[in-house]
Amino acid sequence: MHAPLAKKQGAGHPRPGTQDLATALPLLCGATIKSLVRCRLGGCDRGMDYQNSQIAKIYDHANSRARDTDFYLSLAGVRPCSVLDLGCGTGLLCCALAERGHRVTGVDPAAAMLAVARRKPHAEQVEWVESSAQSYRARRRFDLIVMTGHAFQILLTDADALAVFETMRGHLKEGGRVAFETRNPRVDWAGEWAGRVRTLPGGQVLETLEITGEDGEFISFQTSYRLSHGTLTTSSTLRFSPREHVAALIARAGLVVREVFGEWDAGRFDPARSREIIFIAELAG
Repeated sequence: MHAPLAKKQGAGHPRPGTQDLATALPLLCGATIKSLVRCRLGGCDRGMDYQNSQIAKIYDHANSRARDTDFYLSLAGVRPCSVLDLGCGTGLLCCALAERGHRVTGVDPAAAMLAVARRKPHAEQVEWVESSAQSYRARRRFDLIVMTGHAFQILLTDADALAVFETMRGHLKEGGRVAFETRNPRVDWAGEWAGRVRTLPGGQVLETLEITGEDGEFISFQTSYRLSHGTLTTSSTLRFSPREHVAALIARAGLVVREVFGEWDAGRFDPARSREIIFIAELAG
């Protein structure tokens, strides 16, 4: 089960060492980071220092390869193609794609995140662009455009979601595909996450999660990371939109849904049982 925080998957290369994490965390103790997740696609609150290089290291350390990584790699296929990763974070998926010979562009608004990405194996094969997903513009067109790690859920308004879909439409080749996922709102996510406690990789940090609000499609929560030197706290809000509403926004942006999966093994979406809603879309017409 993924953490509520949007995360990028990747190439399965060795993670930053625990010594790096131990160095990073004391510098951040006592800080309160507002809307950490929203910053992944450029929607940061004022005062949010997600450009901090130590925060980027912690983010990268806490997120590793999972089943969704393999799903998105399979969409790219075996033959080299062009891939755009919107909200690429620290570039794990980008580097995994590049390792397989694909031509990859990774887009993220945070320079510190891209700095971590550029240090990964195969990063020299990736084009890295500092930009939000909403405002990214290029003359290139891509065979596959992805938004992974539940990053879609940090788009809290229809306007932001439409802006991202329009970016996708404007950069997609004829015959190309868009792929992204969101969590099924029929699952009791707040109930599952309330009071959750886990130890992050390396055993140095204890993560606890507290639900701070529920309002229709929105769940707000506070995540605390406790370590020997103090506690780092983040506050976030995610949107849990129904399948039908997301599909309607996709259509408004000039795209059409071709498939909807509910599992990372490409199982069909079951509204009552699936935890994921995985959209595959193409250009309309």
